[in-house]
Amino acid sequence: MPKVEVYSTAICPYCVRAKELLGRKGVEYQEKMIEGDRELMREMITRSNRRTVPQIFIDDFHVGGYDDLAELDAFGRLDPLLGIEPRERDTEIT
Repeated sequence: MPKVEVYSTAICPYCVRAKELLGRKGVEYQEKMIEGDRELMREMITRSNRRTVPQIFIDDFHVGGYDDLAELDAFGRLDPLLGIEPRERDTEIT
């Protein structure tokens, strides 16, 4: 399974959503709390070229923030990046 890293802060609702999405997929991730840690914040900015959280990496691939992660999932491109089998979607119309 690839290494997943999430740069986040304690009060960020999008960070919570990103971690929940990864959790629903059963993915372990390393959370990097940047609050009060200037060195970790510099690391995030250098790697992502962004100043907002969350910033999500799968191995060395920069996913971006929560919206980017959710978009990958909506288009069926997240599971292959995570090395998991895609879940079957309910296609039955009632």
